[in-house]
Amino acid sequence: MPPLAAASAPDPGKPHGVIVSDLIELLRLAGPVVMSRLGIMVMGLTDAIVVGHYSATQLGFHAMAWAPTSVFVTVTVGLLVGVQVMGSRAIGAGKPHEAGAVLRRGLSYALWLGLAGTLLLAVLGPPLLHRAGLDKALADGATVPLIVFSLSLTPYALSVALSFWLEGLARPGAVTIAMWIANLINLAVNLVLVPGTFGLPALGATGAAWSTFVARVALTAMLVVIILRRKDARDLGVFDKPARDRPAEIEQRRVGYGAGTSNFFEVSAFAGMSLVAGWLGGYSVAAWAVVLNVVAVIFMVPLGLSTATAVQVGRAYGARDLPGMSRAGWIAFGVTAVFALLVSGLLYPLRHLVAAAYTTDPAALALIGPALALSCLFLLPDAVQVVCAQALRARGEVWIPTATHMVAYALIMGPLAWWLALPMKLGVNGIVWSVIITSFIAAGLLLGRYRMLDVRDR
Repeated sequence: MPPLAAASAPDPGKPHGVIVSDLIELLRLAGPVVMSRLGIMVMGLTDAIVVGHYSATQLGFHAMAWAPTSVFVTVTVGLLVGVQVMGSRAIGAGKPHEAGAVLRRGLSYALWLGLAGTLLLAVLGPPLLHRAGLDKALADGATVPLIVFSLSLTPYALSVALSFWLEGLARPGAVTIAMWIANLINLAVNLVLVPGTFGLPALGATGAAWSTFVARVALTAMLVVIILRRKDARDLGVFDKPARDRPAEIEQRRVGYGAGTSNFFEVSAFAGMSLVAGWLGGYSVAAWAVVLNVVAVIFMVPLGLSTATAVQVGRAYGARDLPGMSRAGWIAFGVTAVFALLVSGLLYPLRHLVAAAYTTDPAALALIGPALALSCLFLLPDAVQVVCAQALRARGEVWIPTATHMVAYALIMGPLAWWLALPMKLGVNGIVWSVIITSFIAAGLLLGRYRMLDVRDR
């Protein structure tokens, strides 16, 4: 086995046993990835807090501008997950030099995805806002921030490909450092542009969007430098132009198609929740934005665990280690469930303090507190389903997670949220109840499929 693969694989001969060894490896990989994913959400959290304290109205503009943007962002992440999976498989198969080809394919793909996303969002986003039944002032206020957000999609896509490649090689620490430096840049620019410091005009939600653009460009530049300066860059084939390998290209995209489609269904459904909140009114939009932001920050830990799980399962897949694939998944599901239960137990009593961090507006706080309390009920199933879906993809099961997310999020959650929030008059709480029900359905279906594969592979 090549040195890199040997260094990355857990040693089943350790005295504390293979299960404990896998658990330690999961946590070792997940720690930096979780911090990196938290950094992604802290960037959004920073925007929301700075804008929210400047103006609750501007927070509503920011939320509506981010809703369609989030669809492109999350779909891009899914489409590029093949970089991570194929990179880890190359290491598991003892072929580290092929990792460079994975990176080059990923960057080319990311560039086209980013440019297409920018064009589509900038052209179609504003008309969509004005034809979605929103209040005209809300749609007008969200238009410019939406266009600015679209400009950052290309550097964002490139940064995702670069970070996924490093994570697939079990080297996530550098990604974490770069992400948090980018967060400091984002905070600094936010504090200048949103309220209008140093005599500059106050840009509100638009200023937060420009802050995100600057931070994403900086992050991409840092990751490029990190990869080019790696001592093993040549051994990994970073500087070599690989021969055309159509089967590998197709497989890398195939993994991404499944994940991207899954993410599209899921994030589109959540963006649709913002639309339902918009029909309820401006304060409901702000309240749902806070709930979504808080939950999204928490969700970064399961998302980080899902990345670490995909690396472990993908490595076992490349080595044709069937027991290792199964074991890595179930260990990760257990760790994820424990984390979600602990966080739910903390969020419930602290919900009012959390809400107060976003706004001091009494009308908004009256909606945020109860909705945050309810959100504690879906943290566990939502966390487990994302880890299980990623484990299935790394195991070669691409389309079952996609079909599950289509049923749960596209067919159930959207209509259910509308019915509970509007005809049943539950308001924002109705939206949260729809997420609770849908998350349990998705988690049950995905865990059942993982168990079926275990039985099949015995």
